[in-house]
Amino acid sequence: MLTKRENLMEVIRGGNPDRFSNQYEAFGIIPVNPIAANSPYPFTPGETCVDAWGVTHTFEPGTPGAFPVHEGGLKVLDDITQWREKVKAPNLIYPDEMWAGMKAQFVDRINTEEQIPTLFFPVGLFERSHYLMGIEDALCNFYEEPEEMHALLDYLTEWEIGYAEQVCAHYPIEAVFHHDDWGTQTNSFFSPDMFEEFFVPRYKKIYDTYRKHGVKLIIHHSDSYCANLVPHMIEMGIDIWQGCLTSNDLPALIKQYGGRISFMGGLDNGIIDRADWTAEKVEAHVRDICGQCGKKYFIPCMCAGMPDSAFPGVFKAASKAIETLNQE
Repeated sequence: MLTKRENLMEVIRGGNPDRFSNQYEAFGIIPVNPIAANSPYPFTPGETCVDAWGVTHTFEPGTPGAFPVHEGGLKVLDDITQWREKVKAPNLIYPDEMWAGMKAQFVDRINTEEQIPTLFFPVGLFERSHYLMGIEDALCNFYEEPEEMHALLDYLTEWEIGYAEQVCAHYPIEAVFHHDDWGTQTNSFFSPDMFEEFFVPRYKKIYDTYRKHGVKLIIHHSDSYCANLVPHMIEMGIDIWQGCLTSNDLPALIKQYGGRISFMGGLDNGIIDRADWTAEKVEAHVRDICGQCGKKYFIPCMCAGMPDSAFPGVFKAASKAIETLNQE
């Protein structure tokens, strides 16, 4: 029987997996490092905090996760032309003993025979831009102030590259789980041409930095419709797109792009992660999606970007259903 990480590699290489790779089982996710610890983020419903960029976040009960708050004068940036004065990137340099302490707590615990040490990076370039100014302003500024948006994204990219350099210097990571939502349930926020202009070259720089330091896998989270951006994901160097909703026609994507990118998702939170969920509904959804997609180039997984669910018990029910299929 293959180990969890061996089985995952067979899945994404189109080899001979002996079972479905079950959600996040192959990834030892590393949630904390000194840089991230300096930027608090609400992980508990009802919690509100301000991150190191000055953005206020709140986690409303009954929602899948935290989101920035911009009402009441809380925008960090209300005029894109003033970003140089108002946007200050957080510190990247911390003492080696801080890195060593967090490594002992969060990295050394990972059984690398079974799991791949995987850095969790929660806020990518687009999300960071709209966290600072609000999503409406951000989307309008791509059209109305493209030069300023290019300049701001360059600034954010250089900070991310510095982040990657620091983490790779202190943690023996083999994969990166990078978040940046690029669409709604039915379409991407950007046309493929605009996405190529603003994001592809910058993400290639970021992901190439990780590769340069020996990172083997790039997993990118976007729980949305982004089927029209898959060729650009491949160009960026993404190995696994996590969060792909059923609206993307996953069987067709697997058939067209399998071997160049793999798909981790299909278990749609909007369908099963609800107040009226039952184990039977979850299992029926899992069986349907797994039956459509198969074991190669596909990892059945709930689409939200962490091993959890909005309603307690749903994530575990999905894992149990996948395990039942594997036993069968």
